[in-house]
Parts: sequence; C-alpha cells; structure tokens
Amino acid sequence: MHEMSLALALVGLVEERARGEGAARVLTVGVAVGRLGHVEPEALAFCLDGAARGTLVEGARFAIEERPGRAWCFDCAAEVGLDRRGAPCPGCGGHMLRVAGGEELRVTTMEIA
Repeated sequence: MHEMSLALALVGLVEERARGEGAARVLTVGVAVGRLGHVEPEALAFCLDGAARGTLVEGARFAIEERPGRAWCFDCAAEVGLDRRGAPCPGCGGHMLRVAGGEELRVTTMEIA
C-alpha cells in the first residue's frame, strides 16, 4: 500500500513546517487528494494516523478533501469531469482525453498550537 509512504512524507512535511513555526503541536491538517491520483482517501486517512505517532502531528485531525478529476476532450473541445482514468468522455463517449486536473496530493491547511 503506497498510501503509507505518502502518509509518512506528508507527516514529515507538516512536522518540519510546524517546527519551523515554533509549534508545540499540530491541531488540524487539510489534505487535497485528486480523484485521478491513484490514492484512496480512506486508506490515506488510516495511514496518516499511524504515521503521525510520536510526532508533533500525533492527535491532529486530518481533513481530507477529494478533488474531482478533469480532462480536456479533444473531440468535444471542452473540459469535462472524469471519475477515473481510462473512462470515456461523459459528453461524447470519446477517448481522446488529456488529464487537466485531479491528480494532486497536497497539504492545503495546517492549524498549529
């Protein structure tokens, strides 16, 4: 499960930033997960709790927001929503698509004390 390595990296990033700000602990962390990014939000949430043990992030509330997938359809000449990679265009059924969004995994907010 690659979510654990992602969780360890996210916790490390948050802890480093919190220490740099002189924080004693992290209260909440907002995380954006793109639907097309090959990350399961539930698995990431589970792994984040484990990865945070023994760090300034332990006990923090993780607010995970799943961002929608978007793609440019060359046949429709428009940006369309996409639920998964390899899916056809919801407008025309074509497969000439270029991913335009929904691949991200990033920390969006952090509350420290």
